[in-house]
Amino acid sequence: MTAARHRVIEAGFRAIGASRADRWLRPLAQGRGVILTFHHVHPDPPGAYAPNRLLTITPAFLEAVILRLEAKGFDIVALDELPARLHEDGAPFAVLTFDDGYRDNLEHAAPILARHELPWTLFVTSEFAEGRGRLWWIELERAIARLDRIRLAPSADAAEVFDHPARDAREKETVFAALYRHLRAGGEDHLLAHIAALSEEAGQPTGRVAAELCLSWSELRVLAADPSVTIGAHTVSHPMLAKHGEDAVVFEIAEGRRRIEGQLGAPVRHLSYPVGDRTSAASREFALSERLGFATAVTTRPGHLFAGHARHLHALPRVSINGLYQSEAALDALLSGVPFLAWNRFRRLDVA
Repeated sequence: MTAARHRVIEAGFRAIGASRADRWLRPLAQGRGVILTFHHVHPDPPGAYAPNRLLTITPAFLEAVILRLEAKGFDIVALDELPARLHEDGAPFAVLTFDDGYRDNLEHAAPILARHELPWTLFVTSEFAEGRGRLWWIELERAIARLDRIRLAPSADAAEVFDHPARDAREKETVFAALYRHLRAGGEDHLLAHIAALSEEAGQPTGRVAAELCLSWSELRVLAADPSVTIGAHTVSHPMLAKHGEDAVVFEIAEGRRRIEGQLGAPVRHLSYPVGDRTSAASREFALSERLGFATAVTTRPGHLFAGHARHLHALPRVSINGLYQSEAALDALLSGVPFLAWNRFRRLDVA
């Protein structure tokens, strides 16, 4: 995301508050509740080149989110309670979810959540817990950090050469954004192969990030013993499911759950679709997760929850708490639901 676009979005959040739209549109926009999405929680400030900074918030901002939810009258509830709460009028509710299974969730988020005595859900990618798997977005960031030029030869998924300088932080941020879009537009096999080639060129083998950044099974067993923590499934290897055949999708969803249940000795009732946008999870994936017996499945399609979502428990929207917008104005706007009126063209449900 460019700095200019970032400023425009931040200005939009401030405008919502200044116009009091977050108050007078709240009855239309807020719905019955919201599922919040987090990834990393870490106190270290990002460097000049940090293209994945949107995935990290500080512990102080997590605390601010909790206090703001409480001040605005949200009940913070476990994901297991969500289906019933969709049928109830009354105070709005919030569900706190964390994706991928990062160690910093245990180190920095869990103590805050425990101090407030709050329930939360951690969605685990089983290969990450095994210390392998490809956190390719981090591999890409690290490869570009080490290289001064990024060049990809033409291939079946791209007829033109991708060739850009990456000499300083600004150029590296630019080339990351361009290459991310370029690779996401093609097949996942090509994406992984290209990033593996860049990583090799940069002198850093792939498949090692998970052991460094993600919780191991032994650490997850300790966390899962806490009754306030729900462990959910996030597939075996974190693929963009909609880009794969049905057999592969069924394996990723079902086997991811089986491995977690085998390691933790407890049933897994909830699923998070990796990446989770429209290009990664759609009607086929929603139907398969329901067929495989999950109680709920969550996307990253942005929006609040309404009564109608009770009929679509495997296509639930979430609101990302974005590291680029760690401000009270942004938080108030997101919790009001107002930004999603425009995003979703005034539709309450986006479930196709």
